[in-house]
Amino acid sequence: MSNPGCSLEIANGIATITMSDSKKRNALSTPVVSDLNNHVDTALTHPDVRAVILTGANGIFSSGGDISGFDKDDIPLRRRMPRLHRLCGKIAHSEKPFIAAVEGGAFGGGLSLALLADQVVAADNARFCASFVKIGLMPDLGLLSTLPARVGIGRAKEILMLGEDVAAVTALEDGLVDELSPPGQALTRAMSLANEFASMAPLALAYTKATVMRWPMTLPQELAWEAQGQGLLFTTDDLQEGRQAFFEKRKPNFSGS
Repeated sequence: MSNPGCSLEIANGIATITMSDSKKRNALSTPVVSDLNNHVDTALTHPDVRAVILTGANGIFSSGGDISGFDKDDIPLRRRMPRLHRLCGKIAHSEKPFIAAVEGGAFGGGLSLALLADQVVAADNARFCASFVKIGLMPDLGLLSTLPARVGIGRAKEILMLGEDVAAVTALEDGLVDELSPPGQALTRAMSLANEFASMAPLALAYTKATVMRWPMTLPQELAWEAQGQGLLFTTDDLQEGRQAFFEKRKPNFSGS
């Protein structure tokens, strides 16, 4: 049996990070979180990577926190949380788009991790549960922010405070996930979506994501941020390429410059 952790594959501008710990159903154990941090760093600094996919092996995205490591001694927790929070920040505030490909289910911290992504693709038999309250914890890893942003505050309270088990079809209706796929095909659909992202102008995507992540803003704040970003984008080679491709009725070939 292989050691728990994550694998990284980079091909055709797409980085795929796969959590793999069959014994603990891809729980966010120390080895998995360490590998996630390292592989996300690699993906974000790799010049050829245009989009990143997060997924899980063994037929499940992630069962969440590694409960076997929880105890009343809060020293390990104080060490664990900063590593997890660094990971959250890297994903949420990265310039590159992230896609979560969910098979089986995303529970607790696994759900939190999935919702840090810009897009969530799930198998139509997947399940989702913010199971924190069921073991005496509050939601973490940004879920108290990302879930209400997707489903609204009222629905988020139901899911978070009752530990509701949400089926994929309901998750789609709620806006918790963005797309459904047949079982076993979530990664395939995520790869197709990643290729779509990879064909877009990288700097334009980066500024768009950065602006959305500053929400909620007042209109004057949004317009000020927009003026800064658009002013820079008007100076890029990608704008000239996009403009030329439009007139020539062809697909643009963006360079990220």
